[in-house]
Amino acid sequence: MTATLTRVDVVPAASQKRRRRAPGWLAVLPLLAFVAVAFGVPALAMLNGAFTVKNQATGATSYTTANLTDSLQGAYLTALLGSVKLSAVSALLSTVLGLLLAQAVVTSRFRTLREAVLTASGVLANFGGVPLAFAFVATLGNSGVLTRHLGLTDKGWSLYSFWGLVIVYLYFLIPLMVLTITPALDGLRSQWREAAQNNGATAVQYWRHVALPVLLPSLLGGFVLLFGSAFAAYATAAAMVGSSVPLVTLQIADAISGNVLVGQENVALALSLDMVLIAGLVMAVYLPLQRRSARWLA
Repeated sequence: MTATLTRVDVVPAASQKRRRRAPGWLAVLPLLAFVAVAFGVPALAMLNGAFTVKNQATGATSYTTANLTDSLQGAYLTALLGSVKLSAVSALLSTVLGLLLAQAVVTSRFRTLREAVLTASGVLANFGGVPLAFAFVATLGNSGVLTRHLGLTDKGWSLYSFWGLVIVYLYFLIPLMVLTITPALDGLRSQWREAAQNNGATAVQYWRHVALPVLLPSLLGGFVLLFGSAFAAYATAAAMVGSSVPLVTLQIADAISGNVLVGQENVALALSLDMVLIAGLVMAVYLPLQRRSARWLA
């Protein structure tokens, strides 16, 4: 009997890996194309416009840093600093208050209360714009219900001010912080608290030396998120205070609508670039700390 040998082709392992990875890359291509169109094209247009100036006499365009220089002077600089101050103050207050509320929810024995607070936070975190401004005007405005009932006008209260905007921003920033920090609080292990108590540590010492150092990157990340949300908010401030409180988003809206000097049509794009740079600097501080906390909360 003659045995018939069949030749078997052995495919290299590297080729098999490449074949398995190819469909994965193909699946990502639509997402990459969407990101390029939705974010890349506007970013390039913003960069191009921020460094472009049109000559009113000849109509020719040239590249210069005049727009960026103008965006950091006069009323534009005042508006930029006003937005940074408003965002930092409201984000800091929301971070502290949101942490306290989230800790109360996490340690609560009532599961229904936890679910109700988280559900309400998800709704309130997305409640903003003109409806939110109208609600506060009707409640705490010059003729608002609480303003007249409590006589706040006689006490110097004004909703259409810096601190009035801070209170309005807290309405949607605190729920956003609750949603952001709750998973990090769930990541704190009960063994850490028990070990601290067994070594004679008080609750304050536990939070100071164990919990807060572990939560610090998450807290900074929440602060960055809240800062960005407040920094980019427009409709609420525009409906409430108009131009009485200088904000960079309101200045950008005025510049886009043509309310600028001749030759400064692209200052709005320069202001937008300033906002992107500020947000990038804040994120640069947060990312290294986030990698540090991942080891503990994993």
